[in-house]
Amino acid sequence: MQSIAVVNQKGGVGKTTITLGIAEAAAAAGVKVLVVDLDPQANASSGLGIWNKTPSIDDVMAEPRAGSAREAICRSRWPEDGPLPDLIPGSHLLASREPLLAADPVGAQDRLKLALAGVAYDLILIDCPPSLGLLSINGLFAADRAVIVTEPAAWAADGVDLMHNTVERVSGRLGTPRLGGIIMNRVGRTRDNRYWSEQLQERFGNLLLPQIQLRAAVAEASGQSTTLRSLGKRPGAAEAAAQFDALWNQLSTEPGPSGSIGGSTQSSQMPTTTIDS
Repeated sequence: MQSIAVVNQKGGVGKTTITLGIAEAAAAAGVKVLVVDLDPQANASSGLGIWNKTPSIDDVMAEPRAGSAREAICRSRWPEDGPLPDLIPGSHLLASREPLLAADPVGAQDRLKLALAGVAYDLILIDCPPSLGLLSINGLFAADRAVIVTEPAAWAADGVDLMHNTVERVSGRLGTPRLGGIIMNRVGRTRDNRYWSEQLQERFGNLLLPQIQLRAAVAEASGQSTTLRSLGKRPGAAEAAAQFDALWNQLSTEPGPSGSIGGSTQSSQMPTTTIDS
């Protein structure tokens, strides 16, 4: 079993889109996938066609027991003839769960890990909230690897540095998660976009995983609570699905990225970019 926390303390970088894209690619490859929606916005749940379902991740976090996450698992509502991950639904109630976790000095950080103990999936994807609070720490404690999502924009490198330091601190205590890589999302072809892409490439080098280009089809699939594959001949859908397939292929076949922050700038992860309307 693999468990991957998808993280960034900054919102709006497309972290949930990446989670759903990896889930689709892995499930399409025959992998048994569970998505854990740990973000109070619950966008991963709505992207999988699930709204306001109970029990939810908030119930799991409220009274964790070994393996208790099984009680909250449901099927996603993506098209039945395509990749179909399972889900532990998100909940807006998580927004008030964090201060309650802070009142638990013993078990505040590993509740999710305890609840997922013995839950049998080939791949567990944990969509963490855009923060460095206890919910995200729970996601990191429960994961074997963490992937950091960013986009080519001003100050993106600073955010990646901060998140990477958090991953390293948790890993230093537990031995996990290790950094699975950095995903550059929404890569476009404007001059500003190219500049910041180059800055990220120079800063992080071989830590970068295959990137995801800016395509309207990706947002459309999420907005329609469906898969890229179900969009048929929609411009950019097949290309986006292929990019997520490449991303999943690297995540599933490599133990982790080589290099270190501030290391090599030689990488093959910077293809020509396009924008589909």
